[in-house]
Amino acid sequence: MKELFQHAAITDGLTVRVAVNFLPEQSRIEAGKWFWVYHIRIENETGETLQLLTRHWRITDATGKVDVVEGEGVVGEQPVLATGRSHDYVSGCPLSTPQGSMEGYYTFRREDGGEFNALIPYFPLAAPATAG
Repeated sequence: MKELFQHAAITDGLTVRVAVNFLPEQSRIEAGKWFWVYHIRIENETGETLQLLTRHWRITDATGKVDVVEGEGVVGEQPVLATGRSHDYVSGCPLSTPQGSMEGYYTFRREDGGEFNALIPYFPLAAPATAG
């Protein structure tokens, strides 16, 4: 799993894994636009069924500018994960600099109605030197 997903964070038995790749074909370097795609895998080993409610991202570019992105679910879904199950999705991030980073958390609801935040690991966004 480590070969596919370079970054991981574990919160109370819930693992969030991230793989990230720069996409030169989606970038417009001459216009100051760089684009990355990231693949998230959420693995539930908590012993109970959980539902992902919201996401909270902190996206930082190379100048230190921070964008906070919050919203319901992920890519239009609020998946329910039974214990032993996982959920995968893919999304993207544009930046106006060739480097930056992302990190954050998901809010999940437990079977008893309680909620908790699961960390999304910090991961760098870095275009190759040949890309601008």
